[in-house]
Amino acid sequence: MGSLPNSEVEQQEHQQDLEDSGRTERVQWLINSPEPPSLWQELVSAVRGSVLPRRQKHSSSAKGKRAMSFLQGLFPILGWGRSYKVSKFKDDLMAGLTLASLSIPQSIGYANLAKLDPQYGLYTSVVPPLIYALMGSSREIAIGPVAVVSMLLSSMIPNVVDPAADPIGYRRLVFAVTFFAGTFQAIFGLFRLGFLVDFLSHAAIVGFMAGAAIVIGLQQLKGLFGMSHFTTKTDVVSVLGSVFKSVQHEWYPLNFVLGCLFLVFLLLARFIGRRNKNLFWFPAMAPLLSVILSTLIVYLTKADKHGVKIIKHIKGGLNPSSLHELQFKGPHVAEAAKIGLISAVIALTEAIAVGRSFASIKGYHLDGNKEMMAMGFMNLAGSLTSCYVATGSFSRTAVNFSAGCQTVVSNIVMAITVLMSLELFTRLLYYTPIAILASIILSALPGLIDINEAYYIWKVDKLDFLACIGAFLGILFASVEIGLLAAVTISFAKILLNSIRPAVEPLGRLPRTDIFCDVDQYPMAIKIPGILTLRLNSALLCFANANFLRERIMRFVTEEENITAETAKDKVQILILDMSNLMNIDTSGILALEELHEKLVSLSIKLAVVNLRWQVIHKLKLAKFVEKIGAEWIFLTVGEAVDACLASKLASTSNC
Repeated sequence: MGSLPNSEVEQQEHQQDLEDSGRTERVQWLINSPEPPSLWQELVSAVRGSVLPRRQKHSSSAKGKRAMSFLQGLFPILGWGRSYKVSKFKDDLMAGLTLASLSIPQSIGYANLAKLDPQYGLYTSVVPPLIYALMGSSREIAIGPVAVVSMLLSSMIPNVVDPAADPIGYRRLVFAVTFFAGTFQAIFGLFRLGFLVDFLSHAAIVGFMAGAAIVIGLQQLKGLFGMSHFTTKTDVVSVLGSVFKSVQHEWYPLNFVLGCLFLVFLLLARFIGRRNKNLFWFPAMAPLLSVILSTLIVYLTKADKHGVKIIKHIKGGLNPSSLHELQFKGPHVAEAAKIGLISAVIALTEAIAVGRSFASIKGYHLDGNKEMMAMGFMNLAGSLTSCYVATGSFSRTAVNFSAGCQTVVSNIVMAITVLMSLELFTRLLYYTPIAILASIILSALPGLIDINEAYYIWKVDKLDFLACIGAFLGILFASVEIGLLAAVTISFAKILLNSIRPAVEPLGRLPRTDIFCDVDQYPMAIKIPGILTLRLNSALLCFANANFLRERIMRFVTEEENITAETAKDKVQILILDMSNLMNIDTSGILALEELHEKLVSLSIKLAVVNLRWQVIHKLKLAKFVEKIGAEWIFLTVGEAVDACLASKLASTSNC
């Protein structure tokens, strides 16, 4: 009986030896891990994975499958087209015809907003949708001209070429901008550069869209009042000043009355469509019905003789080639490329947001990079066929979805319908009043202003709301460029603030577990006496934050020592740094760790580091930092580090 305690002690010692040997083995796995890939290898691998398909066995069947897979990836229609059924075509036909009834008047209005002749809006609703139908992966998105991009072009290009003084030069520059926009979009998709679009955060887009909607609405006052002279600026102060000046001299009441009557009708149709989902076709047909009725009214009453402004001639026929109008020489090429880049990002952001919204409803995934490729090639083709920058429209996509579309065939039906209208019906639009185009655009703007989302952003993240309001006020009181610059600057400032001033969290063990958590978030977490455990909440320890983190860590050590000054038993003897979140480190970060280690040594405090990631442990080994602190002070988990330090303290206090 007396030998039982001795056997228990031996078992405990044996168990402790096993744990120690297992811990030592796991640490060796970490320290002796292979070298990570170099920067060059990572770049080559990323490009190869983006451009080339995965390698397969070089059999003839494998090569054929690989070629077919490549073609289906580039042209998704080859995949789903083989299983396309007549029942789906019936739904797509009805959706396409409904979509065309909305697209025709909107396209004319958006061309007017872009300061182009009406036919160019219709051209943009023909070729880009057809190209997208071949290459796009969204089933619901409706392609064509949109209000925001049209406003963007009309606000930026006139600073380079005046559309009133040189309409041909203006049109050529629009085609060049469209070419550059398509090129940038295709490059983004080809090289998986979709993250560039994310520089415009969700909050910035909400503010941008709201500001753009108000600016677009103010621009329509020119058509609504029947003015001939109007400012080329887009800020609120300039536009309202121009309206007040012009109203005194050239206000034609008939334009205003006609425009307001049909604006009320359009808004009422929109309200009815929202209240009764079965009447989705009514707000979709309302713009075309407004055009037909207003044209008949002007024609029968000869209202154009009494001051009502009309469209007059619209050139019909197929899209003419604009290849000869593209100019890549001259003083405006750099400006065209800059405007093209901004247009590409805005168009992509809107299209991908719209496409993903409806894809999530239908329960399928939308590949952002494929969408960029499709958008890029459709705008490249559009620049060669007299189109300007096209993208996905939220209002028309909603109509397409409500009309029961099954595939992008609805875009093909819409494009063919618009093309037939160009061939047969453009002469009938001669007496269409411009005020109606203004009312159609105004009726579509409420969908761009999302007050509830802005409030949600304010409630959740104040810095995000700052980016939102920065974009909104910048566009409203300065220009589109200033608004975008303000939003991107604030977003970058937020990233830099989080990177330069990352948090350092004191950790404690949750009761009855081996889990260590932030003691501020979990007050029940228990600190280990004599051991200070900190977690670095930064993905990078670099020149920008190394000194800040070192000072924060030393401040924690000093505060802990001041708290426990009266009890030598609780004096900090070991500092454990949890580096689970640290993905990489540079020479400034290594130097900061070395200085921290030297300071701790002078205070008789040991340093232990936990869960070093691949790049971090590799660089610390090269810098011989691992040798300085000792391999025995490197651990895989916080729990192992704490247990080892407690065992070391029990064995010999001097070692800790």
